[in-house]
Amino acid sequence: MSDIRTLALQCRQAAQTLGLLSTQARSELLRSMADALDADADTILAANGRDLQAASDKGVGAAMLDRLALNPKRLADVANALREVAALPDPVGEVTREYVRPNGIRVQKVRVPLGVIAMIYEARPNVTADAAALCIKAGNGVILRGGSEAIHSNTAIAASLKRALREAGLPEAALTLVEDLRRETMLELLQLNDIIDLAIPRGGEGLIRFVAEHARVPVIKHYKGVCHLFVDDSADIGLAVNLLVDGKVSRPSACNSLETLLVHQAIAPTFLPLAAAALRERGVELRGDATTQALLPGVLPATEDDYAAEYLDLILAIRVVPDIGAAIAHIQQYTSDHTEVIATGNPAQGEAFVHALRSAVVMVNASSRFSDGGELGLGAEIGISTTRLHSYGPMGLEALTVERFVVRGEGQVRQ
Repeated sequence: MSDIRTLALQCRQAAQTLGLLSTQARSELLRSMADALDADADTILAANGRDLQAASDKGVGAAMLDRLALNPKRLADVANALREVAALPDPVGEVTREYVRPNGIRVQKVRVPLGVIAMIYEARPNVTADAAALCIKAGNGVILRGGSEAIHSNTAIAASLKRALREAGLPEAALTLVEDLRRETMLELLQLNDIIDLAIPRGGEGLIRFVAEHARVPVIKHYKGVCHLFVDDSADIGLAVNLLVDGKVSRPSACNSLETLLVHQAIAPTFLPLAAAALRERGVELRGDATTQALLPGVLPATEDDYAAEYLDLILAIRVVPDIGAAIAHIQQYTSDHTEVIATGNPAQGEAFVHALRSAVVMVNASSRFSDGGELGLGAEIGISTTRLHSYGPMGLEALTVERFVVRGEGQVRQ
């Protein structure tokens, strides 16, 4: 038996133990894990420093370095996210539907843990803690396979979390960090469809496509985040500028950052100069269509590739459109089904925008940066799904359970 199969079997056995714990016990475990992260902050940050130095020496880009980096505030936020998850309602055992059939049998649909979740991810060492918290709160075991660029950070975080498991008298295998980072080992892990219940890749498009194309286990994924803001002709200009700046600048390396701005032609002459000034002040490079270039001297021409791009950087593509229908058509052509935003003062236009688009998150007069499990009240998120299966959009606790039927009768038989 291979090492990775042995680890996966041990995780599955440990997951059965977690599934039997009370809500209180699992919540207390998460709070202990958060305390362990706080206690080990210096060790974790030192390990992260080693990863950052190695990545910098290799010439890794700014977006990846930002995803990799921890600092005292970010690490404290990770610990607090665990406490938030601990405080959330427990989905396990929730009865989502109940009814009685004509023959008297009582039918319930009840949430139960999925089982074993395999997380395949790059950079982002916070995923190690977030994924563990969500999986454990929902009664699942988790197998974590991070990238080589974050190996020291992930190992340090996992060690803290495992200590909390050990001190609670629970099997450490419930949280399994794969330390063998060879691609062959990851491929073998993705073939274990008799042990792994779900794989969630989180990282660049190349990694996600690799997992989706090679896995024999179910995969929930999103390839990239090409997020749009459409500024309607009825929009409050100040509000729209604020949404644009926050969506593009607050963390451009995040998948919920804005990549394309669409502007109604009637408001463009007023809105675009103000928007451009605010963006350029913050170092954003602008690329636009011919109308945008006429209104904003110095804007680079935008190509079709620009409108399809996930920049993850301080670059923004702009197009002026004749109406909301043209904006919706543009989004439908280039969308990655992640997040779309409309700035409008017309409620009917807002509703038309919501109903016309099928993206996982659609927002009216709110920043795209709220497309995040924590901001939407899920606590930490384990990922964002643009796969239209049992979960769509930011994935929290409920997404790590499934509904099964429980039937209670009094001896009824089917004749």
